[in-house]
Amino acid sequence: MRTSDAKGLPGDPPGGRRAVAVWGLGVAVYFVAITFRTSLGVAGIDAADRFHINASALSTFSILQLLVYAGMQIPVGLLVDRLGTKKVLVLGAVLFTVGQFGFALSHSYGMALASRALLGCGDAMTFISVLRLGARWFPARRGPLVAQIAALIGMAGNLISTLLLARLLHDLGWTPTFAGSALGGVLVLVLVLLFLRDHPPGHEPEPHPHVGKGFVRNQVAAAWREPGTRLGMWTHFTTQFPAMVFLLLWGMPFLVEAQGRSRAEAGELLTLVVLSNMAIGLVYGQVIARHHAARAPLALGTVAATALLWASVLAWPGRHAPTALLIVLCVVLGACGPASMIGFDFARPANPPERLGTASGIVNMGGFMASMATLLAVGVLLDATGHNFRIAFASVFFLQALGLSQMLRLRGRAHRREREHVVASRVEAVHVPA
Repeated sequence: MRTSDAKGLPGDPPGGRRAVAVWGLGVAVYFVAITFRTSLGVAGIDAADRFHINASALSTFSILQLLVYAGMQIPVGLLVDRLGTKKVLVLGAVLFTVGQFGFALSHSYGMALASRALLGCGDAMTFISVLRLGARWFPARRGPLVAQIAALIGMAGNLISTLLLARLLHDLGWTPTFAGSALGGVLVLVLVLLFLRDHPPGHEPEPHPHVGKGFVRNQVAAAWREPGTRLGMWTHFTTQFPAMVFLLLWGMPFLVEAQGRSRAEAGELLTLVVLSNMAIGLVYGQVIARHHAARAPLALGTVAATALLWASVLAWPGRHAPTALLIVLCVVLGACGPASMIGFDFARPANPPERLGTASGIVNMGGFMASMATLLAVGVLLDATGHNFRIAFASVFFLQALGLSQMLRLRGRAHRREREHVVASRVEAVHVPA
C-alpha cells in the first residue's frame, strides 16, 4: 500500500463520527426506498385480488417501476452533479413516499400503476446519491467499504418486506399496511431536511463550468465505446435478474401456488435469499479486492450455478420440489446481487473519473432491463399456459443465454483494453514530476 493510500490524499474529507452520521441519513433513505420497492413482492397475490387483474397485469406493476428506475439512472447522475445530494434525496423521498401512500389508497388498477411509477422515480434517486454522499464525506481509500456497507444496509430493506410487511398485510390488511409503511418515508424526509449536508465544511466541490448541448450525448457515447462498459452492462444484465424477479414479484406466487408452501414458509425462503445476498456480497468483495482476475470466473460461475438450480427445481419429477432443493436455490439466488456488482468493477478501470458516473448508469440499466423482460415474459406465459410456472420460468434461460454469449464475446476485448489503460497510467505516472 502506498503512503498516500494509507494516510489519505490531499484534500480528502476527514471522515469521522459526523461523516458516519450524515452518510447514515442518506443510507436510511436508501433503506426505506428498498423496502418500498420490494413491498409488492410479498403482496402479489393480494394485489391480484384487490385490483381483479391477471398475471400479465400484475407483472406490469413491477415492469413499470423498473422501467422508470432504469430510465432515470443517467439523468439522476446529472441531477446530483448539478443540484447536490441533499436536494436530490429530498426529491426522491417525496416521490417514493407519495407513491407508497398512493398505492395504499388505490382502489383502481390505473391509480395503483401511477403510484408505483412515482415510487420507482423516487427510488431511482437514492443509490447514486448515497454513493456520492460517501465520496464527499469519507477519504477516498474508504470508498469501496462505504459503498459495500451501503449496499448491505439497503438489502436489509428486503428483510422488512419479507418479515414485517408480509405479516402486517395478513393481520391488518392492505391500506393500513402500506400507509403505515409510508410513514417511514415521512420520517427520513424530515431528518434529511434538518440534518443532511452535501459535504463537510471546507470541502466544497469546485463549481462546474457550463457544458454544451452535446455533453450528455458525448459522455454516453464515449462510455459505450469502451468494451469494459459493455461487458459490465451484460454482466449486470445476466446475473442480477433471476433474484430480482424472484424477490420483486414472482417468488411468493411460485412458492405458494406452484410449490405448495404456506405464506410463512415462502416468506422464510425469500428472507433466505436476502441473507445469502448479504453474506455472499462480503465474500465476493473480499475475493475481488485481493484477486482482480477472479471477476469473470465469479460472474460466470454464478450464472452457471443459477441456471443449474433453476433447471433442477423446474424439472423435478414430482409435483413439488423438496424443501432442501428450494433452500439451495434460494442460497444460490442470493449470489446474483453480489455477482451483478462485478459489472461495475469491469466498467470502473475502463473509464476516467469524469465519465464513471455515466458508465455506472449504463451498467446499472442492464439488470433492470433483463428484469423487466422476464417479469413480462413470466406474466404472459402464466396467462397463456394456465399458470404453468415451469414453462413461465423457463424464460429465465433464454435471457441468461443471451447475456452469457455477450459476456464471452466481450471478455477478451475488455481485458486487453484494461491492460492498455493500466500500462498508459503507469507511463503517465513515471513522467509526472514528484
